[in-house]
Amino acid sequence: MTGLLVFGRTGQVATELARLVPDARFLGRDRVDLADPAACAAAIQASGCAAVLNAAAYTAVDRAESESDLARRINAEAPAAMARAAAERRVPFLHISTDYVFDGSGEQPRAETDPTGPLGVYGATKLAGERGIAAAGGQWAVLRTSWVFSAHGANFVRTMLRLAAERDELRVVADQHGGPTPAADIAAACLTMLAAMRTDAARGGLYHFAGAPDASWAGFAREIMAQAGLSCRVTGISTADYPTPARRPANSRLDCAAILRDFGISRPDWRAGLAKVLQELKP
Repeated sequence: MTGLLVFGRTGQVATELARLVPDARFLGRDRVDLADPAACAAAIQASGCAAVLNAAAYTAVDRAESESDLARRINAEAPAAMARAAAERRVPFLHISTDYVFDGSGEQPRAETDPTGPLGVYGATKLAGERGIAAAGGQWAVLRTSWVFSAHGANFVRTMLRLAAERDELRVVADQHGGPTPAADIAAACLTMLAAMRTDAARGGLYHFAGAPDASWAGFAREIMAQAGLSCRVTGISTADYPTPARRPANSRLDCAAILRDFGISRPDWRAGLAKVLQELKP
C-alpha cells in the first residue's frame, strides 16, 4: 500500500506490517515521541501520507496502574490527536485497540455495540483513545483484538517456550477465555480495511477481530507444548491463584461477525498461526 504512515516500528503488529508493506513509513519511538500528542499530529501533517495506521500503544498492563499519566498520553491523547490530524488531511485513520475495554463478565462473545467497562488503567486509556478517535470528525476505524502473539516481542507464546525449557510443569490460568490472535493476521486485516477505506470514504467504524477457536490461557499453553513437541505439563489454575496488579477480563471472547460482513475478513485459526510462529522460532 503506497503512502501508508505507520506509528510503531518494533511492536508485534508493526513488525508484521513491515513484512507486508516494506515501502510504508514507520515511526517508532526513535522517530517521534508517542507520549507527545502534538508531535504525533505534526508527523502526520508533514508526511504527505495517503493513510495512517496506529500500531503503537502503551501495553504494559500491570505497570499502567502506576504510570497512568504516561499510559493516558500514549493510549488516549496521542491517538485522538492523530485522528484529528488525519481528518484535517482527509486521509483514513485506523487504530488498534483491545478486549480490555470490557469488564470480562459472562461467557458470551462481546459485540461492538455491547457496553464497555474496563477493569484497569490500560483498558480505560484504550477506551478513551477509541472515543477520542470517533470524535475527531474524519474517516476512522478502530480494530479491537486480543491475545496477540508472534515470533517477536513479548508475548504468551515466547514466554511459555522460555519457561518450558526451565521447568517440568507450568501453572497457567484456566478461567480466562479469549481468542489468541496472530500478529500477522492482524496486520493483514488492517491492510484490507485501509484499502477498502481508501476507495470508499463511507467505510470505517468499530470492529472486532480475534483468532478462533476461543480458548483458555491453559488451553493455549497446552497447544503450544503439543505443537512444539515439549513434555512440560500444563496445570490449570484460577485467576485468584495468580494475582496481578491489574485485573484481567475473564471473558475476552469477541464477536467478529461485523468485520466478516463488512470487509470479508474471517477469524483466523490461531493454531495454524502458532505453527507458523514456531517454525519461525526454530534455530
